[in-house]
Amino acid sequence: MLGYLMRRLAYTLPIMVGVALVCFALVHLAPGDPLVSILPPDASVELQQRLRELYGFNRTLPEQFASWTWRALNGDLGTSIASGRPVAQEVMRAVGNTLRIAMLATLIGFFLGSLFGFVAGYFQGSWVDKAASLTSVLGVSVPHYWLGMVMVIVFSATLNWLPPGGAGPGGSADWTWDWEHFKHMLLPALTMSVIPMGIIARTVRALVAEILNQEFIVGLRAKGLTDTGIFLHVVKNAAPTALAVMGLQLGYLLGGSILIETVFSWPGTGFLLNSAIFQRDLPLLQGTILVLATFFVVLNLLVDVVQTLLDPRIARA
Repeated sequence: MLGYLMRRLAYTLPIMVGVALVCFALVHLAPGDPLVSILPPDASVELQQRLRELYGFNRTLPEQFASWTWRALNGDLGTSIASGRPVAQEVMRAVGNTLRIAMLATLIGFFLGSLFGFVAGYFQGSWVDKAASLTSVLGVSVPHYWLGMVMVIVFSATLNWLPPGGAGPGGSADWTWDWEHFKHMLLPALTMSVIPMGIIARTVRALVAEILNQEFIVGLRAKGLTDTGIFLHVVKNAAPTALAVMGLQLGYLLGGSILIETVFSWPGTGFLLNSAIFQRDLPLLQGTILVLATFFVVLNLLVDVVQTLLDPRIARA
């Protein structure tokens, strides 16, 4: 197990270097001057030069990349051009907000997806299977942003059950664990959970159908094992793959929630990325993408470790 973990860590290091390089290169390939948002229209050449030296834009790209990487390794992601605040402070606050709704959405999606998947797999070909499969297909097919707007219209504008946006009462971005703040999480989390629910349901349905057709299930039935015992064996064999899919979906939700957070005005990483793109805030854009990519890589590593603990055959392979 220790050797497998060390190999996975060794594979992770070059991935992180590649992620940092791609993140830096793609942001700098975008057209436009990042200092436009803070420079006055009649800015002198001397002022432009001083600002370029302050943010390091006067150096060559390899020098900028080396400096940015070294500072990032020391926890310094630079200073936001638009707000003037440290990028690490801005990003970590946004990551905390996104993690809350992403984890809640993943738990909802995993619970409902596993339920639909197991039911569909156990009753293959029945109307229950068709209904669960239809629900999963709709979950994958429905656009997030459209569903978010429909949820706001139904539950906020029409029924007035839940707030339409923001992270807290009065549009506050400060989080507190109470019911008033939790209500602001429900609509974005429910909207985000639809696609993971559909993907997990389809994955679990295929796994359960395959496991039930294997010879060891026939042997267990021949030995007189109860349906509950067989169900536990099916769960144990399907769990590693289902957990891997859940971990990947959590990673996708962390980085792919930009439209949902924009619709619900949720102050997370998606909303922050949207603002950084429109303001051409390079330090903030680079820092946000790097942190999200790091979370995704770490999640994959954790999922691999959990899979190995549940199924030792993976480490032996």
